[in-house]
Amino acid sequence: MFKRKPNKNQKIDTLVDSRTRINGDVEFAGGFHLDGYINGNVSGAPAADSFLWVGEHGAIEGSVIVSNIVLNGIVKGDIDATGRVELGEKARVMGSVRYKVIETAVGAQINGKLIYRANAGTGDTDAGPVDDPPL
Repeated sequence: MFKRKPNKNQKIDTLVDSRTRINGDVEFAGGFHLDGYINGNVSGAPAADSFLWVGEHGAIEGSVIVSNIVLNGIVKGDIDATGRVELGEKARVMGSVRYKVIETAVGAQINGKLIYRANAGTGDTDAGPVDDPPL
């Protein structure tokens, strides 16, 4: 199987460790690494290329709006990514995932819809969910 090498240009600007709980919405710019728990919505700065990493022990109960996300923990809510979504083998999503590019490891779970974003940077003209072909 092909493995993508980590991009050394992506840096972490904010770190929330596993002993931290946040009750409320979080807005960030740049790179954000979460090993703790957030009860609220998480959104990256719309003009910036935001990057969210959620570790194995990280959890979010709320919607996530970012450019890119690497998920190894839990999101109980919708994920709306204008760029790339990477789901690790321990990733759990209880909600829909909007994406431009998606990569899932064996073992990742999504309990919701996968919605392809046809044109991520040009006004968000989604293709919408794909229906099953008629039998």
